[in-house]
Amino acid sequence: MRVGILGSGLMGGKLGTLFARAGHEVVFSYARSEEKLKRLASAAQGKARAGTPAEAARDADALLLAVHWSRVGEVLKQAGDVSGKVIVTCSLPMNADNTELVVAHTSSGAEALAEMAPKARVVCAFNTIPSEVLFGVFEAKGKAAAPSLLYCGDDRTGKRVAAELIRDVGFDPVDAGPLRNARYTEPFAMLVAHLAYGGKKGPEVAYRFEWWGK
Repeated sequence: MRVGILGSGLMGGKLGTLFARAGHEVVFSYARSEEKLKRLASAAQGKARAGTPAEAARDADALLLAVHWSRVGEVLKQAGDVSGKVIVTCSLPMNADNTELVVAHTSSGAEALAEMAPKARVVCAFNTIPSEVLFGVFEAKGKAAAPSLLYCGDDRTGKRVAAELIRDVGFDPVDAGPLRNARYTEPFAMLVAHLAYGGKKGPEVAYRFEWWGK
């Protein structure tokens, strides 16, 4: 699969690296410097390269949107036409100082993104776990019970692609229903962030859902 990374910070950089190591072709884009993108591509140890958002979007089977909420409009503009593209967003709709959600309750960041890119196949995923746990989960793949990872969306193809990427990173994908349920998963992400960064055990935290007796 060809995966374009729109936003190569902590989440985008780590997930892009793991996608490449899982065998996908990855284009890292949208970082503070081209040198950082080149370093990420070199360290990914797979089929990865640096590029612009437009290059990341071109011919991509999936796009990972991993930028601050204030940058979403800008990076979409640079990416160009995303009609028909699967966009997996892990961008939470946070305010400028990252203290609270600016979209919640009656809508969600994922739904707002779907309005910005109405012809794209938007799926909300990867925002309910901290970046610090990603490499540990990937390295434990096949050796321990996989932690859960919630995803939601309205497009069947988009959800299938997102579930594949979730498994490739080492998580067990849990279908949380339509995109409107991001209204619940995005605040849940804030709870996980509180446990990760506000507790005493550190940020390497994940979660697992079990259907008891099944």
